[in-house]
Amino acid sequence: MKIIRIAKLELSTLFYSPISWFLLIVFLFQCGLGYTSHLEDYIATQEMGLGSSLSFLTTAIFAPRDGLFPAVIDKLYLYLPLLTMGLMSREISSGTIKLLYSSPVKMSDIIFGKFIAMMVYNFLMLMVLVMMAAIAMVQIESADYSLLLAGLLGIYLLLCAYAAIGLFMSCLTSYQVVAAISTFLVFGALNYIGLIWQDIDFVRDLTYFLSISGRTENMLAGLISSKDILYFGLIVCLFLGLSIIRLKAGREARAGLVTTGRYALIIVSTLLIGYISSRPAWVGYYDATATKTRTLTTATQKVIDAMKDEPLDVTSYINLLDVRYIKGTPDQRNADMDRWEPYLRFMPDIRFKYVYYYDSARNPNLYKSYPGKSLEYLGGQFARSFKKDLADFKTPAEIHKIVDLGPEENRYVMQLSYKGKKTFLRLFNDFAVFPGESETAAALKRLTTTLPKIAFVEGELERSITKAGDREYNKLTSQVTFRFALVNQGFDVESISLSQPIPKDIAVLVIADPRIEFSAASLASLRQYINDGGNLLIAGEPGKQSVLNPLVRPLGVELMDGILVQKSKDFAPDLLLTYTTKTTAGFSRKMERIFNDSNRIAMPGACGLSYTSGSEYDIQPMLLTDARYSWNKKGKLTLDSAAVQYTPADGDEKRAIPTALRLVRTVHGKEQRIVVTGDADFLSNREMSRQNVGTANFGFNTALFGWFTYGQFPIDTSRPASKDNRIHVTGSGLIALKWILLGVLPALLLLVASVLLIKRKRQ
Repeated sequence: MKIIRIAKLELSTLFYSPISWFLLIVFLFQCGLGYTSHLEDYIATQEMGLGSSLSFLTTAIFAPRDGLFPAVIDKLYLYLPLLTMGLMSREISSGTIKLLYSSPVKMSDIIFGKFIAMMVYNFLMLMVLVMMAAIAMVQIESADYSLLLAGLLGIYLLLCAYAAIGLFMSCLTSYQVVAAISTFLVFGALNYIGLIWQDIDFVRDLTYFLSISGRTENMLAGLISSKDILYFGLIVCLFLGLSIIRLKAGREARAGLVTTGRYALIIVSTLLIGYISSRPAWVGYYDATATKTRTLTTATQKVIDAMKDEPLDVTSYINLLDVRYIKGTPDQRNADMDRWEPYLRFMPDIRFKYVYYYDSARNPNLYKSYPGKSLEYLGGQFARSFKKDLADFKTPAEIHKIVDLGPEENRYVMQLSYKGKKTFLRLFNDFAVFPGESETAAALKRLTTTLPKIAFVEGELERSITKAGDREYNKLTSQVTFRFALVNQGFDVESISLSQPIPKDIAVLVIADPRIEFSAASLASLRQYINDGGNLLIAGEPGKQSVLNPLVRPLGVELMDGILVQKSKDFAPDLLLTYTTKTTAGFSRKMERIFNDSNRIAMPGACGLSYTSGSEYDIQPMLLTDARYSWNKKGKLTLDSAAVQYTPADGDEKRAIPTALRLVRTVHGKEQRIVVTGDADFLSNREMSRQNVGTANFGFNTALFGWFTYGQFPIDTSRPASKDNRIHVTGSGLIALKWILLGVLPALLLLVASVLLIKRKRQ
């Protein structure tokens, strides 16, 4: 077959060239150095006794962002132009192209033959990476081989796309250096094109399709999609087609208009097929990772399955004066689609809309820089700085007629609409900024179900869910900028007074640190609520035992006299770092991990709890103090004196004391759930902001309210733990591996190359 003969001839020419051997040796050295460098870091971590912190090692060593595969891809564009620059330029400069024109060989045979030769060479380069993957599968326990295969596929497709581009550029000139430089320029253009004309919807979609930047990222991370596979196929076909047209133009005496029409036809056809195939409804996916980390969790998929009968509308309201405006500009739309892609995979009919406006915003620097200026003036200044026309933004009056964003602080926010119901999906004041799967799934589920209401009692000076003070509960409950707030995890929160009947539709009633005793009517109302089987969270504080004990004693629980202290060289003695129990571990997967990792729950200023067995409730401890360092102090605790001492003579009691108890019983065929704690601060704004203790209050608090709602919220987006968490090679073994990969193998390859080249020269 002519194509095969041409491919063999091109391969013989390629391998009798020093440049091809040189690049192969350099590539081998680069891959060996990259792999051993990544491996060395994790071996050191394991040998220091920190192996428990290792997980998903296959991903960490090979996948984006910092793995071997993306590091290799960052350098591939340097190799291929040097290999492809002479594919056709050599024929043109030597004059053999005229012989080809006069021969019975088809132009397509020439192009396909030379491209197949490059595919073979690319395969040899791929084998270098296959060797690294094979070594990793031996050295890493339970290595994720399917992720490695997906990554290797992505790299090979990219190599072939680069080869097709280089082949076409070689058809355009007789100078090999010019062909190489032109190939570099095309690579740069294909990387840059995804950044231009991003404010025009249709053009943005086309340029994003053409962009080669990031095309392999999903495959390197284990997710194979039809649009990415088809993209590389179309790029190869496009440039091979352009190459054939170019050669035919030199062979046939046709008008330039005909050739131009051929070029236009193949380019337009490629763009059209690429545009259609990249529409969400036409994209297929395969998650090659062992734990399906590139796919939405089962819980989220169930939420989406309940919404497939009608489309979901997502309207992004973006305030020009908000500091997050830059994340919502039109040129960021493709990044927004990337964030929504996991959901579009299962719900392709999501409709997106973007509304731009200007209004007041929590931007301190804004008002310092322009004191006393109107919103219109500020909007004009910002519009000019972003090279926008203020007329394209809705005025405050116009946006107020559409939606009230005051409670959302006029921030960049997404409003989800489904079957007439609406809810907000927010951006947060943290490093990640955008909502994750848990927050997105919770917002979606809010559109399809009756929300669990968490009712906080007020009237006896309890903790407030609206105030921002250290002891209050605003951050936990309703702070829209806090990712872990209950309102962002699917719950509704409200305050109620015991002077009114307790609502029947609440998931749990929270009594947090009442400072004055309940009235007889309020106490009777609470007892009736308990007798009817209502769920309840009671959070007490030292010194307030007399307020809550009348309520909890009938349950078989009592707040102990005194205050719990914990000996510590770093923290105040009244800061308890309590352990979770097996009972708490059963609340959720997150709590199971907290229990297994021995994470602590911070409780500043807590009293112990005692309970009696044999009551109608099944009572189990949820949190326990550390018996080695903690005790119940009966006397007065003075924090600014010398170190607190354990004094049995004063009634101090040193043992593992419960600070939180779980009570359950069956009432009217339903499990009633009650929690009593000896501390109310573990839910406070201060504890939600604590960074230096390493506690797990975030996870504990959301899991606690999830338990009260019988698992309805928060959405469980946890995933199975990785199995590839250990390396079966030591530091000495790594040294031997470095000698082989960085010394022996490159030397052998150099020896083979030298023998062949010397033999060729003698012939």
